[in-house]
Amino acid sequence: MTGTRLTVRVDFGSDRAIGPGKIQLLEAIRDTGSISQAGRQIGMSYRRAWLLVDDMNHCFREPVVTAQPGGSQGGGAELTGFGRDLVHSYRAIVAEATAATESRVNVLEASLRSSGRSGVGARKLSLRAAAPRRG
Repeated sequence: MTGTRLTVRVDFGSDRAIGPGKIQLLEAIRDTGSISQAGRQIGMSYRRAWLLVDDMNHCFREPVVTAQPGGSQGGGAELTGFGRDLVHSYRAIVAEATAATESRVNVLEASLRSSGRSGVGARKLSLRAAAPRRG
């Protein structure tokens, strides 16, 4: 797959999900040790990054990120053991989904018109796995 990529988002009901943006944020927090630096690294405001971290920490039974407030000592943030497992599990899901769908995505890609039209960039295919509804 050249310009085409499979995007995976896992929906846990109507108001909770984990996808590439949140995982990218977690990886940036892991790499920088800071929510604000992670946000800057991926082009996201501190407020947006903090709100996403707060959302993830409330979404799961265990926190995903622990943070120490700033001040004269600095502060910082790090992924919890569960947060590291979440990133690893999501990346494994993406790898398995990509491998399982590669031939079909290639067929779809081969059926596309040429990209000679202006303003048309890389195309992506989104795959969403919804949690079963409780009923």
